[in-house]
This record gives sequence, C-alpha cells and structure tokens, in this order.
Amino acid sequence: MSHQAAKLEELVKQNSNIIPKKTRFIAITSGKGGVGKSTISSNMAYIMAKHGLKVGIFDADIGLANLDVMFNVKIQKNILHVLRGEATVAEILVPIEENLVLIPGESGEEIFKYASEGLFERFLDDAHVLDDLDVMIIDTGAGIGEHIQLFLRACDDVIVVTVPDPAAITDAYATIKITSRLRNEIHVIMNQVRNTQEATALFEKIQKVAGLNIGNQLQLNFLGHVSSDQKVSSSVKKRALYTREFPMSTPSKELELIVKKIAKKLERNMLAIPEESGLSGLFKRLMEHF
Repeated sequence: MSHQAAKLEELVKQNSNIIPKKTRFIAITSGKGGVGKSTISSNMAYIMAKHGLKVGIFDADIGLANLDVMFNVKIQKNILHVLRGEATVAEILVPIEENLVLIPGESGEEIFKYASEGLFERFLDDAHVLDDLDVMIIDTGAGIGEHIQLFLRACDDVIVVTVPDPAAITDAYATIKITSRLRNEIHVIMNQVRNTQEATALFEKIQKVAGLNIGNQLQLNFLGHVSSDQKVSSSVKKRALYTREFPMSTPSKELELIVKKIAKKLERNMLAIPEESGLSGLFKRLMEHF
C-alpha cells in the first residue's frame, strides 16, 4: 500500500491536473468497407460515455477518416498537425458529448512518417492531456494492410465487424486469419442482420472455418449482433447517432448489450504508468511494433 501511495504522489507531482488511468484500447475493424464499422464505433463510444466512462475515439481509418461525418462536426486540424508541431493535442480535440471526445485522424499514411523524426520529444508529453481516459476506441481502416495491423497489434481488444454478405464474410474471415498471427483472442459483431438466428448461424460458420484452418489457439468470441433497421440508415444520412436519436430502438438495445459485455473487461480504476494511458499510451505501443 505504501508503494502505491508513493506512486500516486509521484504521478500527481508530474501532472497536477490529471491522474493517469489504465486506458483500455479497443480496435474496431472490418474485412471490407461498407459494413457499418464507423457507425458501430461512434455509437458504441456514445453509449460508453453515456454510462459514465471517459471515452476517446480515434479516427485511424487511414485513407478514409470520416468520424467527423458520423458525429456531424467540423474538423480544423488533425493528429498530423500535432506530429508536425503545428498544433497541440488539446487544440485538435473535438468534444462530442460529456465524457466523449473525438481525436481526428489523418486521411493518409503520412502519419507514420514521423516515427523516426523525434515523435516522442514533440508529441508524447503533450498527449498526456488525455491520460484520464477509461477507454480509447480506435476506428481502423478496412482490410489487412500493414498500418492497420499496427493498430490491431497495439490494442487490448480487437473487434471485427461484418454483415451477412458472402463477400463481407469472406473478407472478415481473412482479417481474422491475419489478425490471429498477432493475437489469440478476437471478437466479432454481426451487423445489419435480420434476426438473432441469422447472426448466430453466420458466426458459427466463421468459427467453424477458423477452427479448421487456424486451430484451437484462437479464441473467437461472439460479442453480439445489431439488426438491420431503417432508423439506423436514416440516422446515418442525417449525420446523427442512432443510439441518441432512437435510444429505445432494437439496434440501440442490441448495441447496449454488446457494450455491457465489453464493460466487464473494463476494471481499470487502478493507477497505471502514464505510458499505458490515453493517446501517449497508444502511440508508445504503436512505435514498439513499427
């Protein structure tokens, strides 16, 4: 206990305004575009924040950063401006709701050019402004590209989103297979399904193929499903979150159940070293694998 107290005192001295938490990093990815990955990410972040978690959502969809559209906000500067020294982390953050902040990404791979150009010296200290996050959701790009794998390797949890379309299922399995080389536990969300039976049947097919070709070393978990609903598509067109517009709708309730499952992993009220917290923690992990 005395060691913990000393550590707390040291951390408070380092940053009198922020006591770092152990941030849980959750990557949400997909095998192909158009499966609702960013819709799931943004609405999941909103639900978590609504339930009192301090949430940051980082737009890491390299090549198609679009969470600003999902949240209907305007972006002036993004993470690349911070890496170049043209803005601070605090200046690029976009408050969405209480407990929820958007960290704008960059549409391009230039972000990784700064890995060898004194990134930590210019960036990490500044990034401690986000050390109080409970959760950081990373909305990655679709597919199995090298930069996407960096994020998947760095995160605590990886969630693959897919839909009941043969091409999407095939691509989702390909993503799972590649990701299984990086980690032994992957979660799956079935989106835009007709009912529970369809979602379960499709997941079991993926699980069976994975068992035959990848082996028992991979733990593939079914987090849940979100039903196809006109309320979701109409909300997306209006640049609104369907969980906020239609909180009592079936898709909203289904995503709430998924978030409850994730929340069981979030026993993160203990102190952690700053390197495991917020945006600085994420980039430290990324650079370890770069």
